[in-house]
Amino acid sequence: MPSKKSRPKPERDALEPQRQRGVLRVASLMEAAAAVIAERGFESATMAEIATRAGAQIGSLYRFFPNKEVLADALMQRHRELVDGAFGKIESRAMSVSAHDLADALVDLLVELHPESRAMVALLDARSEWSAKPAEFRNAAIGHIARIVMLRAPHLRPETARDVAVVLLHNMKTMKALTLEQGLATSAGAPAELREMNRLYLASKLLNPTHKSKG
Repeated sequence: MPSKKSRPKPERDALEPQRQRGVLRVASLMEAAAAVIAERGFESATMAEIATRAGAQIGSLYRFFPNKEVLADALMQRHRELVDGAFGKIESRAMSVSAHDLADALVDLLVELHPESRAMVALLDARSEWSAKPAEFRNAAIGHIARIVMLRAPHLRPETARDVAVVLLHNMKTMKALTLEQGLATSAGAPAELREMNRLYLASKLLNPTHKSKG
């Protein structure tokens, strides 16, 4: 007997629209899906609610996306492209900014991508048995951050840079929560405290211990 957590494989992938009208319709459906998933979480969001939010017939939604998992995968792909671009901009100037500015650029990334990042974080926090994409996305983000850290601190071992990247990614998610999410137990000064903590942490990791001992 199959596990209740397992999900059936979709009969087909998302339908790629061929005409401009279809492109606009898919964009509207995905925007509605992002909003509903951000508000309710992946598990609680329904295809009917997404169609209603988009002002579309449920049949139109199923025409392009056979189920919620395929729709979520399409959203993850869109988020992946946005985040890859944002990390690319940080990486391009990683060597020309101060350690503090680099720390700020990283910790603010999810805040600056709001509201896109709301649905992205909800999908990353969802149970992952329906798709490998959340894990792929998370690993890609960690890889981006580790690469940026290694640019500034080539003395670090790759596995250490990855550990640092995991911590920084958690700080990024925490900054988003402290800055944007209502109902979270926080205070007006908490984001500034997290920003300072993140600066000090990254600066300590970028410092070459050989240079430190010579000083």
